[in-house]
Amino acid sequence: QVQLVESGGGLVQAGGSLRLSCAASGRTFSTYAMGWFRQAPGKEREFVATITWNGVNTYYADSVKGRFTISRDNAKNTVYLQMNSLKPEDTAVYYCAGRQGYRYYVNDESYNYWGQGTQVTVSS
Repeated sequence: QVQLVESGGGLVQAGGSLRLSCAASGRTFSTYAMGWFRQAPGKEREFVATITWNGVNTYYADSVKGRFTISRDNAKNTVYLQMNSLKPEDTAVYYCAGRQGYRYYVNDESYNYWGQGTQVTVSS
């Protein structure tokens, strides 16, 4: 069983940056693929980024490619989402998700464990 807790959300002006963190409990974090998703009001949850268990491979949604970077520190049981050049359309609740596996996963149905979410608001 893995518990995920996100932090780092907040209010930022367009063009600014935020770094989200997702701390995981449990001793098997290093065997987990991790992902970030987001959900804006009135919209479906959407994929943002994913990373393999060892941090070697990553994949991004087109809407964030070149602006967001996913990374992980297995020694700290933490995955990060560095968000730069933020836009108002990035406003959403951001969730981290995890599952055991040795590749990355872009579909939310693939993940077993979810955090509670952290709000990111980008003002224009």
